[in-house]
Amino acid sequence: MTHLFLRGIAAAALLSSVAWAQDDIIGFDSDRWDLAEADVVTHLGRTCLVGSAYITDAEFTNGVIDVDIAVDGSRSYPGIVFRVQPDGNCERFYIRPHRAGLYPDALQYTPVFGGVACWQLHHGDGFTASARFPIDQWFHLKMEICGTQARVFINDADEPALVIHDLKQGRSTGSVGLVGPRNGTAWFSNFRYTADDSLEFDDPPTIVAPEHVITEWEVSRVVSASRVDPDQYPPFFFVFAAQWQPVEAEPTGLVNLSKHIQRTGQEPDCVFARTIFRSDEERDIELTFGYSDDVTIFLNGKKVFSGASAYRSRDPSFLGIVGWNDAVRLHLRKGLNEILLTVTESFGGWGFMCKTDRDLAPPIKEHSVAAKVWETPDVFKIPESVLYDPKRDVLYVSSFNKVYTREPRLGFISRVGLDGEILEIEWVTDLDGPCGMGIHENTLYVVECSGNLVAIDIEAGRIAHRYPIDGVTFLNDLAINDDGYVYISDTTRPPEGRDIIRFKDGEWEVWKDGWAIQRANGLFVHGDRLLVGSTGDGMLKSIDMVDGRVTEIVSLGAGVVDGIRVDNQGNYLVSHWEGQTYRISPTGDVVEILDTLGDGLNSADFEFIKDRNLLVIPTFLGNKVVAYRLDEG
Repeated sequence: MTHLFLRGIAAAALLSSVAWAQDDIIGFDSDRWDLAEADVVTHLGRTCLVGSAYITDAEFTNGVIDVDIAVDGSRSYPGIVFRVQPDGNCERFYIRPHRAGLYPDALQYTPVFGGVACWQLHHGDGFTASARFPIDQWFHLKMEICGTQARVFINDADEPALVIHDLKQGRSTGSVGLVGPRNGTAWFSNFRYTADDSLEFDDPPTIVAPEHVITEWEVSRVVSASRVDPDQYPPFFFVFAAQWQPVEAEPTGLVNLSKHIQRTGQEPDCVFARTIFRSDEERDIELTFGYSDDVTIFLNGKKVFSGASAYRSRDPSFLGIVGWNDAVRLHLRKGLNEILLTVTESFGGWGFMCKTDRDLAPPIKEHSVAAKVWETPDVFKIPESVLYDPKRDVLYVSSFNKVYTREPRLGFISRVGLDGEILEIEWVTDLDGPCGMGIHENTLYVVECSGNLVAIDIEAGRIAHRYPIDGVTFLNDLAINDDGYVYISDTTRPPEGRDIIRFKDGEWEVWKDGWAIQRANGLFVHGDRLLVGSTGDGMLKSIDMVDGRVTEIVSLGAGVVDGIRVDNQGNYLVSHWEGQTYRISPTGDVVEILDTLGDGLNSADFEFIKDRNLLVIPTFLGNKVVAYRLDEG
């Protein structure tokens, strides 16, 4: 069935205003047919139809559909569509003459969503059955449909060849039609339909859901598969702009993606699907899954599986049917964990299903903890970091200003009051992608992403020194201890790069490198430890500033671990750049207290003012700063 044909039926459904109950055969010379995708020919002594056509004025809900079919045994998929909706969704039944007597799927029911016939997702009892068909002879096909059930009879059989327990479009009304090839391998004749609300069916069998099915997912917007590297976790800018929508799997675990998103065209498309859950301890679990057509699976940003299961991709008879056919062991970490799937579709049904060997616990969310106090206008230029100056009772905001331009030194620092009043929007300028900030004595230190540490004379409000740091890729955040050492993170590092730089008195050194810290981002000095957001593996970690020992505190799944502070109760406050802010107990219990992703606002390198219990968040792409009052918790 082509997308154009389905869209044609949908257009007819919109225009239809007459409900018909037709007992007589509807000849193909009737003006009730739309024959744009069909031809009327003579075959085996009858005037008949080849191709796809539909009744333009039908409003069919319950009843009987009859048609005679002839086939030559070649690969062909002739059948019936019914209850076609204005959006193109419909129910479809068809036969596979070339598989008759060989495979148990010569009869196939499939729902169609958005022009996609989802037959790879639906098979077995209630969807497919075996059958035999005569070659080069007319045989009769009858469908009885009522509510969410249907049954199919071949010729004059008393028992149905296929009973459909669950019509996936539910109880609906729409057009009817015939779908077949136009190449002379299948023909239709003697078509009619009859409305009948009195048909009776046995109760459908109870669906027994598999244990430990993952039902809660988020699905991204559609992207052309040609733009996606399936072996790479999606870039953080895409994750933020992915337009995630919550999706619940069917009781069987199946997520039919075509029910929720629209294909972009005939070329392969791709979506990302993710689920985030918590684990109270480090452990291994088994993930069992099925998919169509191709999938890559990431755990906390790291690829753990990649497979291809497209139609006829492995041998000429391979259908790419979704089932519990694959499994992989996953090593969970204490805290939040994320499973993300890259799912690609080209033909035959777009979906996946996942289950584990134990139930997964959902994240804990307490958004009532944070109450918005004020927000500024969107007058900043990509605000990346906020810092409180207790001596002057003022906030400094760094405007990164390098996302939409390549010009250097367009960034600046602003001064903002604790009530959100903008005191001076361009207090210090001529900065090249300013990010994290820290104060020591009367100097405000700011890192430029391009590789400099800038010292600003706070009293004079001007740049005093610019210290270049060689061999770095993207300087991001800084933290200063009581001895005046400035610790600087280098985030986007090659394998041989360095992660954390230490600076004092005009001199810098590589302080921490290697894989214990991966793509360090957020930094905060807490006693004799340096807290680190390890974006490369999604962990909050600490480094003993005396012996350099690295300790894992908790996992936050995948994402950019940006701001870090400590609240009045000794809990860690940590943000994901994507928009989430967490409160983490010293023992590693994670509670999400804020999520601004739905508002299109990031949660970048924030500030927390303890004596006011005030959380102040730069929203990066939102170009404003927002303050929240936290409860005592």
